[in-house]
Amino acid sequence: MKPLETLGFHHITMVSTSAPRTLAFYGGLLGFNLVKKTVNFDDPGAYHLYFGRGGGRPGTILTFFEWAHARRGHWGVGGVHHLALGVATPEAQLKWKRRLTDAGVPVSGPIDRGYFKSLYFADPDGQVLEIATAGPGYAIDEPADALGRRLVVPPSEREESIQQLTHPEPVPEVTPDMTLDGIHHITGITDDVELAGDFYERALGLRVVKKTFNQDDEHTKHYFWARYDGAAVGSHSALTLFGWEGSRQIARPGAGQTHHIAFRAVSADEQAEWRDHLLSLGIDVTTVRDRTYFESIYFQAPDGLPLEIATDGPGFAIDEPADELGAALKLPTWLEERRPDIERSLVPLG
Repeated sequence: MKPLETLGFHHITMVSTSAPRTLAFYGGLLGFNLVKKTVNFDDPGAYHLYFGRGGGRPGTILTFFEWAHARRGHWGVGGVHHLALGVATPEAQLKWKRRLTDAGVPVSGPIDRGYFKSLYFADPDGQVLEIATAGPGYAIDEPADALGRRLVVPPSEREESIQQLTHPEPVPEVTPDMTLDGIHHITGITDDVELAGDFYERALGLRVVKKTFNQDDEHTKHYFWARYDGAAVGSHSALTLFGWEGSRQIARPGAGQTHHIAFRAVSADEQAEWRDHLLSLGIDVTTVRDRTYFESIYFQAPDGLPLEIATDGPGFAIDEPADELGAALKLPTWLEERRPDIERSLVPLG
């Protein structure tokens, strides 16, 4: 029997203190499509917004719990340091630099990370974001069919002049070449990078594709895992970890932080296999939860990072037409009788 291997990320869920502000930033400024406007099924008085591409294609989905009174969170062990969004080219990345800067968003970069170029900024709640280019990819310092075999030491010098580059003209609209195609990679922090790697390899079938060091801290290991068949790295699948060995700086949940990361199961049957597999490894995993647009099981990495495996279907068009996604407040059947009260409790999105 072939070992289970996830196809990559399904979605990432973050915490916002203002749904209207989040919609303006991710929808208006960054150009993501709102594909579902609903509520947190476990906390119906709060919005749960879903953004994505292609009607909410797995790997492109960004979701937000609105917790208006949440305290500011902070990254640390067992949490996410930053979310990277993918863009095709360095030229389009410079357009993003100009668009963000003109909107008053502080930006750092571009910085040459070798495998891609990176632009850093934060959303209004403080979630650290990156826009990363599609290439040149992980095979620039190792053969494509032998990734992750050796510890790679980054160059001691890198091109600094590119940080001064920007687009010469204002960018009032997101042009097609600027499209942010969902999750490029997610970078977390762990206190034992070897233990974490063993977990992601055994639990989710990810494979190590790069062993290196944090280019901003040469003493910190920075390892990359992804869906990798020995020839190519799958899109929307790269999880990277900074190794803070033995650190006691634990991630503080809250606004501007990631709540959980979800990986893909192509079907309910495969998800059942995943659950049996996780239980066989001694991992505490929930029963299946019906989230209307997918089904979910939840568990944790050894360092405490909350994880989910979500099914690809039935998808976001199950309760509204594909060309009207995100237009109306959608509630699961068991909450419909409470709609008047729920709608009164929510701040209009405008």
